Amino acid sequence: MKKYEMLINGKWVKAKSGKTREIIDPGNGEVLAVVQEGGKEDAIAAIEAARAAFDHGPWRKTMAIDRGKLLFKLGDALRAKAKEMAELETRNNGKPLAEAEFDVADAANCFEFYGGLATKIHGETMSVPANSLSFVVREPIGVCTQIIPWNFPLLMAAWKLAPALAAGNTLVLKPSEFTPLTALELAKMCEEVGFPAGVVNVITGPGAGCGEEMAVNHKVDKVAFTGGTATGRRIAIAATENLKRVTLELGGKNPNIVFADADFESAVDGALFGAFANQGEVCSAGSRLLVERSIHKPLVEAILKKIPNIKLGHGLGAGVKMGPLVSKAHREKVESYIEIGKKEGKLLCGGKRPSGAQFEKGWFLEPTIFDDVKPTARIAKEEIFGPVLTIIPFDTEEEAIRIANDTEYGLAAGVWSKNIQKALRVVREIRAGITWINHYHPTFNEMPWGGYKQSGTGRELGLHGIEGYLEIKQINVNLDEAPIGWY
Repeated sequence: MKKYEMLINGKWVKAKSGKTREIIDPGNGEVLAVVQEGGKEDAIAAIEAARAAFDHGPWRKTMAIDRGKLLFKLGDALRAKAKEMAELETRNNGKPLAEAEFDVADAANCFEFYGGLATKIHGETMSVPANSLSFVVREPIGVCTQIIPWNFPLLMAAWKLAPALAAGNTLVLKPSEFTPLTALELAKMCEEVGFPAGVVNVITGPGAGCGEEMAVNHKVDKVAFTGGTATGRRIAIAATENLKRVTLELGGKNPNIVFADADFESAVDGALFGAFANQGEVCSAGSRLLVERSIHKPLVEAILKKIPNIKLGHGLGAGVKMGPLVSKAHREKVESYIEIGKKEGKLLCGGKRPSGAQFEKGWFLEPTIFDDVKPTARIAKEEIFGPVLTIIPFDTEEEAIRIANDTEYGLAAGVWSKNIQKALRVVREIRAGITWINHYHPTFNEMPWGGYKQSGTGRELGLHGIEGYLEIKQINVNLDEAPIGWY
């Protein structure tokens, strides 16, 4: 069993309280590791280290090309340990190994994308109505605290670290208390490739105390959070104490719309993948399947025929397509929604824990589908964050758009149709930040990620992602040598 400490100011330290937490493999209940249970004092120490590193350390004077080189080295270090990191991610989070392998590769790509972007942070020169050389420069915000969730532990760490470091900030990263292991291993890599002490600090602990301090501390210039909408609201309120910048990537209840003229087999696969990838523990999951009524029955039948192909098991098992949920408490939350769903729709499959000795010690749940769900039902309105799909029939394009937009969220949406004009027409009407046509779930480091409405504020990834870690400063140089003569 491995024991981990926290990285603060270039040193590996224990929590000031002396408390630790056991990290559990959700596939078999075994203890994987012991980590520090940090609290408010540890968060303060990490923020102080990041503040000193930004204000007085060498990082602000490090040239952009050298920041980029460090990010490329970090990507290389991650690739060199890809096998171990993917297996660790699977054991800590529960996701199938194939998905974890993709996450590791994509995380390395993210560091490399922003490594290249570090030297592309451009200014602007403007013509103004005076004899002045007036230009704009972009500078790092300063100290950034970053809080990430448990569903994509390594990938979310990369999404946060890469743009912040490329822009020249210092940071404090807090992974979820349930899935901190790959982030801690990544912290070791940051140290190994040569980031100066205090630039990257990684602490572990719960949101209460540890995470709260990261939001309220006045020495923090920006907080970036990915997680639940309710927590995001509290962070946004806390951040107003010193008006720190905020980026929030929050929840979703995303529509996946299938029209009668869609490619049938592609739509079936897209509906399943949209709902059940990563056990449905995805903020952008296509958890509301809107199906045109003329193909409703055959599409549902085709989906049910493929459900047995979703092999359940420990994420390291051969051919496993769906692993356990992340924790016992989360499984119980999802099960509570299934009980609600039994009163609101027609349960077609799943809804229970799988039987068999291999499932007894893990937090498994069968893929679950409800049909003929009313758009106003709770299971069609509230984010379940598990392997639960609700199917809603519709009759017209206008009705599909209305149902799709009838949600407090606006993160993602999918549209399936061979008629590209119709598909684009519908996508333009949907209030969501991430949309797909005839596909679902691909994510690109080059493209902005974020949502409308209560799905968050700001964007991550792409050029927009680095803008969220930069301040804009105007500089005016008076080219007249004579005094202005005002007085």
